[in-house]
Amino acid sequence: MKAENKRNVIVGIFVFVGIAILVAGVLTLGGQQKKFVKAIHLKAVFDDIGGLQAGNNVWFSGVKIGTVRKINFYGDSQVEIEMNVEEEVVEFIRKDSKATISSDGLIGNKIIVIYGGTTMAPPVEDGDRLESVMPLDTDQMMETLQVNNENLVEITNDLKDLIGKLANGEGIVGAVLTDSTLSDNFKIIVANLKQTSENSNRMLAEMNTFTQKLNKEGNLFNDLVTDTTMAVEIRDAMGSLKAAAENSEQMTEELKVITDKFNSQDNSIGVLLNDEEFANNLKQTMINTDSATYNLNRGLEALEYTWPFKKGFKRKAKAEEAAKENN
Repeated sequence: MKAENKRNVIVGIFVFVGIAILVAGVLTLGGQQKKFVKAIHLKAVFDDIGGLQAGNNVWFSGVKIGTVRKINFYGDSQVEIEMNVEEEVVEFIRKDSKATISSDGLIGNKIIVIYGGTTMAPPVEDGDRLESVMPLDTDQMMETLQVNNENLVEITNDLKDLIGKLANGEGIVGAVLTDSTLSDNFKIIVANLKQTSENSNRMLAEMNTFTQKLNKEGNLFNDLVTDTTMAVEIRDAMGSLKAAAENSEQMTEELKVITDKFNSQDNSIGVLLNDEEFANNLKQTMINTDSATYNLNRGLEALEYTWPFKKGFKRKAKAEEAAKENN
């Protein structure tokens, strides 16, 4: 009898422990699944849920606030997600919030992430449907990564070949890296460029100094630039020079006309300047006139010694001598 009671007690203890473990498990799972908290139902419609299952978690601002309650087909090819969301966080989720599908870690379970929303919109209510945002396609992203990896391998191979050619002295760059003569020439070029740069800087400094001198008050250039009165005077002088140039041009045209008349034989001056026969006749006339004048002078001198005029010339000579004595 005592042995049977002892066995019953042991069995009862094991049963109690089992029930306690079962209750603890149920409570734990219920707590994780938010089964024993007050919740509201929210919905979201996606084109593809990417393996999301009922019971997966719902997150908001990095905090788990509920679970996926149910997955239903919606419309032609879409999927509607029903979520249980804790009632105590409803005031923080706005009607303009968005829902998207993400992963719990890099390769973890799929989850629903609620984000966004503004204080201008009211809090959500039971049965509201949130705007859904399609997540990035992991498969497509992996394909892109695979293509990038292949491109990276090709780039690495090309870089390896390039470095090998440079090490062997192939090409201009390789020759520069391996040929000491080219290296020395390159150094000389760099030194010349440095000297040129220094000369340019010095020239710029001198030009700056020269410019400052030009801008100094009292300088002619500064007066020309800043003195409005001088500008007006220069403008007037240029106008006068322009008028003088125009007058000179007109005078040149008139001189050209006169010169053309001189070169023509239809006027007296033109005949004098251009008719050779007339010039010879005029020359001969001048010679004859000079000869006649010479003979006339000799004739007048001879009159002094002729009898009719001799007394007259004597009286004239006496009068001239008397005039000289009086003076």
